[in-house]
Amino acid sequence: MSRTERAVDVLVVGAGPAGLAAATHLAAARAGRVEVLEREQEPGGIPRHSHHRGFGPRHRPTTGPCYAKRLADAALAAGAAVRTGVTATGWAGPRTLDTTGPHGLERLTAAAVVLATGARERPRSARLVPGTRPAGVLTTGELQQAVHVHGQPVGSHAVVVATPGDDAVARAAVDTLRTAGAHVVALVTEGTRGPLPSPRHRFPLLTGSTVVELTGHGRLTGVRIRGDDGRGALLDCDTVVFTGDWIPEHELARRGGIALAPGTRGPAVDTAFRTAVPGVFAVGNLLHGGEPAVGAAAEGRGVTGPVLAHLAGTEPWPGGGVPILVEPPLLWAAPNRVDPDGPPPLGERFTLRVAERLSAPVLVVRQDGRVLERQRLPHTALPGRPLHLRARWTAAADPGGGPVRVSVMSDSRRTGAGGPPILAV
Repeated sequence: MSRTERAVDVLVVGAGPAGLAAATHLAAARAGRVEVLEREQEPGGIPRHSHHRGFGPRHRPTTGPCYAKRLADAALAAGAAVRTGVTATGWAGPRTLDTTGPHGLERLTAAAVVLATGARERPRSARLVPGTRPAGVLTTGELQQAVHVHGQPVGSHAVVVATPGDDAVARAAVDTLRTAGAHVVALVTEGTRGPLPSPRHRFPLLTGSTVVELTGHGRLTGVRIRGDDGRGALLDCDTVVFTGDWIPEHELARRGGIALAPGTRGPAVDTAFRTAVPGVFAVGNLLHGGEPAVGAAAEGRGVTGPVLAHLAGTEPWPGGGVPILVEPPLLWAAPNRVDPDGPPPLGERFTLRVAERLSAPVLVVRQDGRVLERQRLPHTALPGRPLHLRARWTAAADPGGGPVRVSVMSDSRRTGAGGPPILAV
């Protein structure tokens, strides 16, 4: 089959909050022909099938589908072309993508490419949960699509497996199961605490527990768990939902030879969302996974200026910048490259995640043994919650030096316990 070749000015891959926000602002800024590709049949990304409220600005929250429609309508009104059912299958050049869709095969070349392919929850297979392979094993996204988009039935008795820190996703799974008429047998988490109870979210909570086996042939019949004390139990259920534990959808970026950051597993980008490939940007949960939709949309808006500067040829593509690395118990930082002469990151701050609860945390930034910054955070750091590092230190980084390393110290960690020491600041 022949492949049609076309050229556009800006090609956005992914019509979730980040991609649609980028397309809206680029089209409104007269960046030329802005085209968005979405492999699903409708734009909007994950919010499209998340029917609970809480999307959009805090002062005007709405449901996920309303938020997704609002974003898609804004992109179309601004003049962007939003094409659904179209999948980018690979790269034919640095800014040339091969696609397949309802109108056949295409090869699209753009002056700038914005990758906004989002993130997904790790399924049971990626979590290496042993046992049989019965029906009734879902992620939250699969559950929501089955119930809210396709109107499909789910089981009658369900276990929810919560990732520490991703409380909102676990609550959304509980809500969706109850909407479908299912009884929530228990919410299981490896953490020491689960989502805070509320009148709307009451369920048996099993903390410090790990799913060690799924049972049943044809249909799930049970989930075997083991607690931190070694005792085990079998929970009778016909449905299990694995929630949270996000991973960026980085396959297209990886196929394009774009370097990934070791912490986030998304593309490594500088403070202007530029990857190592000239003309290719990356935004949203592709960079880190699991951040709120409003944050992803903000990054989509934030890429407008850098893309316009690239199209105008007013800024040379940087040589890569200095990588930013984090030390345990920090998990990752985004953006993860910095140019001392470059622009500040969005909001003039970096986003980080931590693996454990830390009281009175102090972030310390070093390069080649030199302390660039110390920042005491005003609140306790919790797994699954973002913490922010102000960017006032970036101009002090040596562009020819080694990686910038970010560590965290806390009063809740003992000196010599294998983690950062107590620090008096």
